Amino acid sequence: MPTIEVQVHRVSTLSQRPFDEVVSRLTASIGHPEMIKFHRGVASATSLGDLEKVVQTAVGTSNLMEFARFDMGDVLPKERGGGGPKALRFVVGNPLIMKEMVKTVPDAASYVPLTILVDERADGVHLTYDSMESFLAPYGSEAALAVARGLDAKVEDLLETVAR
Repeated sequence: MPTIEVQVHRVSTLSQRPFDEVVSRLTASIGHPEMIKFHRGVASATSLGDLEKVVQTAVGTSNLMEFARFDMGDVLPKERGGGGPKALRFVVGNPLIMKEMVKTVPDAASYVPLTILVDERADGVHLTYDSMESFLAPYGSEAALAVARGLDAKVEDLLETVAR
């Protein structure tokens, strides 16, 4: 079985804002479509134009939407008897951006939608993201890498804005 080694570049931004405020600022900038309705819209789209309309109604000001959210803060305190740091994993993306990467690197579908981790630590709230460019670099597709770089810039700007 062939394997590809991927070296991941992790970007982490630190915020001194309270955890709930950071989460509120992040969620305000990403779309939150009703997923069943969104999937129906994608399935019924008969052209790229139709698909673009469905996606544009789903994304937020960041041009990203939330696909799922996992609350690690619900799990971690169980071991500690309650309390402790908060941690949320947001699975976000934009199907139109994902499509462009997957066209030339099918394996890109393994990495999108992407994860933004928001977690509370002693030094503040960390917003962490693994760069798409680092995931796709081993595949050597300049077309996919160009899209990945644009996505990385978009996400890094979002994290910096949310953290400030």
